[in-house]
Amino acid sequence: MNASHDLPQTPPELSFPSRLPNVGTTIFTVTSALAAQKGAVNLGQGFPDFDCDTRIVDAVADAMRAGHNQYPPMAGAAPLRQAIARKIEAMYGRAYDADREITVTAGATQALLTAVLCCVHPSDEVIVIEPTYDSYLPAIEMAGGKPVFVPLEAPDYALPFDKIAAAITPKTRLLMINTPHNPTGRVWRAEDMKKLADIVRDTNVLILSDEVYEHMVYDGAPHESVSRYPELAARSFVVSSFGKTFHVTGWKIGYVAAPAALTAEFRKVHQFNVFTVNTPMQIGLAHFLDDPKPYLELPAFYQKKRDFFRDGLANTRFSLLPATARISSASITRKSAICPKPNSRSG
Repeated sequence: MNASHDLPQTPPELSFPSRLPNVGTTIFTVTSALAAQKGAVNLGQGFPDFDCDTRIVDAVADAMRAGHNQYPPMAGAAPLRQAIARKIEAMYGRAYDADREITVTAGATQALLTAVLCCVHPSDEVIVIEPTYDSYLPAIEMAGGKPVFVPLEAPDYALPFDKIAAAITPKTRLLMINTPHNPTGRVWRAEDMKKLADIVRDTNVLILSDEVYEHMVYDGAPHESVSRYPELAARSFVVSSFGKTFHVTGWKIGYVAAPAALTAEFRKVHQFNVFTVNTPMQIGLAHFLDDPKPYLELPAFYQKKRDFFRDGLANTRFSLLPATARISSASITRKSAICPKPNSRSG
């Protein structure tokens, strides 16, 4: 007798509560599919329309051929962590311990999620500056935290420090910042960082600083990393992305720099999340970082593209904010001037 004949032909529909009931398909998945379908220029997702430097591909291939194909240490390959520490110190003046304060991650989004999960407990409050990158809120929700929203202020997306200060309560665990800001292009300046230091000085609030666009600050302005400011660095997870920096978003490799005590907690979650990141790309990136020229030239490289795009829109119905040191991109405003009717097909 075939026992399978006794089984129901149609299995029962499974039902279980969602961990993220309010989350659907991301907007990036939708817009990228539509752009491909319509043959449109995709300005929505953070990947370029040009290839990466062939030297970085060669460096990774060389690492594979040299036998770097097994598990690296959980925190990341030592040569890459050391190269990251040298880069941060050269650019921002802070000396991170490569062994105890640098962790290589499977992209910046994994780094952001892991940082939230390692420090946010159920009912903890997390201050989020709006508008915000779409992974922040699901990360907070998975940790059981409560997002507290503070919107940037029109028309130039000013940072409302009075409202940030007012949002801090005894339940506040984390403040998430992003500079240059996605999606507005708002850039934090030195005086902004000093105001932030004043606000958090007498609190236990931690900072998660998303700095994946650190090399896209224009017109000669510096990127103001929280790493520059000892008071802030002492309580901060600083996240960056090799995918964004070197135009290899499909490689999904980034890193977190944080004080040893924070890094220890971060790695507790990281080791059971992804454990580690692929070895040959780490070794290849470590060699590629020996030459700082490729990333030091990025602001000028991207500024040419920014200027070309801005000039092309000069005689259109788009109204652009000035690309000052505070705004890293020629931000588009006045949607009503482009699409005066909500259902207009011309929009």
